Amino acid sequence: MSLPRRFVVEADGGSRGNPGPAGYGAVVIDPDTGETLAETAEYIGVATNNVAEYKGLVAGLRAVGALIEDGPVGTGVQVRVRMDSKLVVEQMSGRWKIKHPDMKPLAAEAAAVLPGADLTYEWIPRERNKHADRLANEAMDAGGRGERWEPSASTAALDTPRAPVAADPVTPQVGWGSAPDLGAPATLVLLRHGETALTPQKRFSGSGGTDPELSPAGLDQAERAASAFAAGGTVQEIVSSPLRRCRQTAGAVAARLGLEVRVEYGLRETDFGAWEGLTFGEVRERYGDDLDAWLASPDAAPTGGGESFAEVAERVAVARDGLVTRYAGRTVLVVTHVTPIKTLVRLALGAPPEALFRMELSAASVSSVAYYADGNASVRLLNDTSHLR
Repeated sequence: MSLPRRFVVEADGGSRGNPGPAGYGAVVIDPDTGETLAETAEYIGVATNNVAEYKGLVAGLRAVGALIEDGPVGTGVQVRVRMDSKLVVEQMSGRWKIKHPDMKPLAAEAAAVLPGADLTYEWIPRERNKHADRLANEAMDAGGRGERWEPSASTAALDTPRAPVAADPVTPQVGWGSAPDLGAPATLVLLRHGETALTPQKRFSGSGGTDPELSPAGLDQAERAASAFAAGGTVQEIVSSPLRRCRQTAGAVAARLGLEVRVEYGLRETDFGAWEGLTFGEVRERYGDDLDAWLASPDAAPTGGGESFAEVAERVAVARDGLVTRYAGRTVLVVTHVTPIKTLVRLALGAPPEALFRMELSAASVSSVAYYADGNASVRLLNDTSHLR
C-alpha cells in the first residue's frame, strides 16, 4: 500500500470518575480517502480525563510514526491532530501555558514523537470525535473486565463510517441567514451567588479566604432567584462552585425546582492570595506594585501565591467544555462567582483579557451563554437583576 504524506490523528481519553478508571483511543486516517490506517487504545488504570487525553494524543502520534517507519513516506509529512479536548489543543498549539505537573511531561513526550513533522492541532466537537471516543470506551470496558483491548475485537470503525476529511479546518458559519440548523444548544444560565458580609464592602473574596456564608440579604436574593427560575420553568440541571455562598444559592433554587446540585470545582472563584478580605484601596496601599502588575497582565498573580486570570481562564474553560459536552441540548443553571462568569462571557465573545475589568456583575445577577455543536457561542444575557426588584 502506498502511504500518504498527510495524516489525520483523532484522539480521545476518558476517566470514569475523574480521577477514576481511565483509557484512551486514537485513530490515524488518510484525509483524502477517509480510510482508517491504524487504531490504538489502552486502559491506563486510575487517572484524570486530561491525562487520558494526553496519552491518547501520544499514542496517535506514535501510530503515525509506526506507519512512517513501515513505508517510504520520506520528508514533508503533515499531521493534523483533531481532538475535542480544548485544553490539549490549546496547550499543544502554544496558546495556553502548561502548568500542571502531570501535563508537562506528557506534552513534552507528545512534542518529541514526530520531530520535523508539520503538526497542526484542531478542536472538534465531541460528536465529531466518535471513533476515538468509542476506542477509549472499549479500552475502559476491557480494563473493567481485567482484560487488554484487542484490535480484532473493536467495532469502533464499523460504528463510525467516515468520508474524506476536509483539507483545512471548517470555519464555522456565522450570520443570521447562513448558519445551519445545529439543534438545541447547551445553555449555561450563569447565576452569581447572593451577597455575603464582604460583598457590600467590596472586599476581595476568593477561594483562598474564609469561605463566607450568605448574609440575610444574600439569602433573600437566593430565594428571589429561586422564585424566578421556578416561574420560568426552563432550568433542567444545576451545577455549583464548591464554595459555601454558591452552594447555598444553588440549594435555594434546587429546593424550589426539585433538582440535585452537582459541584464543579473548576468554577470556584480566583484565589486572591494575600489580598483575601482586603478592599481595593487596602491592596493599593499595601501591595501597590503587585496590584499594578495584576491590572496590566492576565499572567500576573495576586501577592502571596494567588491565581492569575490566565490560570483561572484555563480551568474555567476546561469546566465549560465538560459542561457543554455533558449537557448538550439542555439548560443548566451554573451558580458561580464574578471571575468565572466574566471569563465565560469573555471567552464566548472572543474578547481580550482586559474585558474582565469592563463588565459589571451584581450579586445574584443572571447572565446566559448558549454553546452550539459547531463550537460557536452566543451571549444572550448579562447582569440581569430584574428578579431582585
